[in-house]
Amino acid sequence: MTRLVPLVLVLALTVWCLVSIAQAPEGTLRNLPRWAWVLLVLLVPLVGGIAYVVAGRPTDQPPRPHGSRPAPRGPDDDEEFLRGL
Repeated sequence: MTRLVPLVLVLALTVWCLVSIAQAPEGTLRNLPRWAWVLLVLLVPLVGGIAYVVAGRPTDQPPRPHGSRPAPRGPDDDEEFLRGL
């Protein structure tokens, strides 16, 4: 019975990762394309699953073009607005 627990945990991690990869919006996965994450998680289940959780899961923030700055959060953060006062 105790030998079965690690196997079930690895299987659960693999299934969770595959579902997460499949449900992630296009372009939000980090570091690798979707097909590469699927292959990594399937071919190397434990290491691939941990790698996906650490380095591949989408962030809560939408991707920004390289070099762009984040939008101001309110009028007091917008320098142009403050200059116009």
